[in-house]
Amino acid sequence: MTHAAPSRTQDILWRLEAVAFDVVIAFARILPVDAVSDFGAWLFKALGPVTSAHRVAETNLRIVFPQASDAEIGRLLRDQWDNAGRTFLELLIMDRIISDPDRVEVVGGARLQEIAARKEPVVFVSGHFSNFEVMPAVIVNSPVVSQITYRAMNNPHVEERVRDYRFRYGVRYFAPKGGDGARELLAALGRGESVALMNDQKFNGGVAAPFFGQTVHTAPGPSRLALRFGTVFQPMSVQRKHKARFRVVVHAPIVLERTGDMTADIEAGVRKVNAFIEAQVLARPAEWFWTHKRWPNETYKRVR
Repeated sequence: MTHAAPSRTQDILWRLEAVAFDVVIAFARILPVDAVSDFGAWLFKALGPVTSAHRVAETNLRIVFPQASDAEIGRLLRDQWDNAGRTFLELLIMDRIISDPDRVEVVGGARLQEIAARKEPVVFVSGHFSNFEVMPAVIVNSPVVSQITYRAMNNPHVEERVRDYRFRYGVRYFAPKGGDGARELLAALGRGESVALMNDQKFNGGVAAPFFGQTVHTAPGPSRLALRFGTVFQPMSVQRKHKARFRVVVHAPIVLERTGDMTADIEAGVRKVNAFIEAQVLARPAEWFWTHKRWPNETYKRVR
């Protein structure tokens, strides 16, 4: 399927965004790493509360923490803007963060060595925790061969810059689209390569499963891939230690049930992913990506 060419006005706007992106990167790269992180925290804590995303984040927090006081919700809102701002600016200097061994601690790294030694393809699953870009960088800089998936940006000029920039620290992202994307992931697993997917955002038409006591729709792809190739989920998470310093945790693998009923087994896999995401969010609530509408629209109407 081919997409219609953008209008001249749209293309001009995209190019202006790309120029602005270049300016911000140039500014970020002349400052110390922690200063960039601090500036992002200050900027987002100042601007975030006046955006529509603030209301989404507040509603999400009230869904997950219905008994929390207004003061507690307010503190979590400030803390999540702090993390979001740090993350956004840190993405522009990720090569500097990754190249400094004192900034990234890996817990459970022996598991990555084991996956590589066994030539055992796994399905890495994670969510948007802390600076989530640190996780794929750790995977690709380990002995594991893995396809890292993501959603391509709408602005093709910024997209090209971001992809080129990520090459600096070894991450070659793959943006699956429709059937062709699924076939590429299947081919990768068939070659003995692993695949890595984020599985914590809303997926219309996905599997309905509980998430913090509410029904959400979650992409079934990771579960389907793991079941088809008889492998495990390999969950990972990222934690912020202090400013632009991180801990990447390679968790114990999650074994999926294989009953012979593929539909039921996929649903069970989705429930396990949701349970893993829940546990990480509860452990470090300020570090999740709260500005995404994770629940169905009717849930937001009820909470309001």
